[in-house]
Amino acid sequence: MLANIAIVVAGLAAVGTALPTNGTAFHRNGTTHHNNGTVQHTNGTAFHPHGGAFHTHGTTVKRGAIADKYTYYQGDGSTAAGWPSQDDWGSWDDLWKANVPLMQKSCTWNGWVGDDSEDEIQDIGTAIQAVSKAADIDPRFILAIVMQESKGCVRVPTTNNGVTNPGLMQSHDGAGSCFGLNPCPSSTINLMINDGVSGTKEGPGLQSLLSEAKEKTHNNGSQAYYAAARLYNSGSADYSDLDQGLGSTACYASDVANRLTGWTLAASTCH
Repeated sequence: MLANIAIVVAGLAAVGTALPTNGTAFHRNGTTHHNNGTVQHTNGTAFHPHGGAFHTHGTTVKRGAIADKYTYYQGDGSTAAGWPSQDDWGSWDDLWKANVPLMQKSCTWNGWVGDDSEDEIQDIGTAIQAVSKAADIDPRFILAIVMQESKGCVRVPTTNNGVTNPGLMQSHDGAGSCFGLNPCPSSTINLMINDGVSGTKEGPGLQSLLSEAKEKTHNNGSQAYYAAARLYNSGSADYSDLDQGLGSTACYASDVANRLTGWTLAASTCH
């Protein structure tokens, strides 16, 4: 037991980020700072929703190998600026396997009561796959945003910094939340993902933000996804420099790019 505690403490010290006790702040209006702390990896059996690789229009897309490391990306999010292409992203299965152990413990490590059950984790994967298909958005991107916003804890607190941000994706005045609720129903998990992707009556989700980013960047690939991450975090973007937090988390787009290539616990070099 003591050895396990030591491992957790050492892991948290390595990433150099304090774990929040009051939830991860989400900022549509770019006025607050996001806590992007990471959590310690534990051993566990990963769930593979639907199995297999992510498919686009019936064609299996080649994916890169993942690694738990952090590269500080700067600039406009383009491959010319050194950011990873979609071909560099890990497969859905590999990214899912890497993040499930974090989901299994992230609630407790962050001071939120009730770690995710295996059924709840399975429901997260199922919801991501279903909503991504309906919205025509790469499910790996949704997974990366979930881990960035809530570490995959279904009971993540609702934050309010002028805008209410509940659930797995800390959506804009969304209806989906399981804060204080155990177990978390699959219907609510699906709602949390849908609120973050499809948007709410009060604010946009990843689907519309990705469309906006594609138009602004004149790019339909990875660059647009990174710009969409910037928009999701701060509500606006300097498309020439995605590290401009505009009052929000400067490292957000770089963090998401790293999550898509396997980053989970390695120390961040973006500060």
